Amino acid sequence: MLALQLRKLEDNGIISRTIYATVPARVDYQLTAIGYELQPVIKQLEQWGEKHRSVVAAVQKETTVNP
Repeated sequence: MLALQLRKLEDNGIISRTIYATVPARVDYQLTAIGYELQPVIKQLEQWGEKHRSVVAAVQKETTVNP
């Protein structure tokens, strides 16, 4: 799942990937210039989440079915 999301971000030019020929294998990811432009949007989403945290948690609690 994570690998798929990282691949999509890379394919869309939001992140870049560097693969190192080491054992164990090592891969680094960095934001591209376009990726950095998303920072204000992501910050706004974070602020929205903090503001509405209790409401979202209450809805999740109501809709979660316990086995």
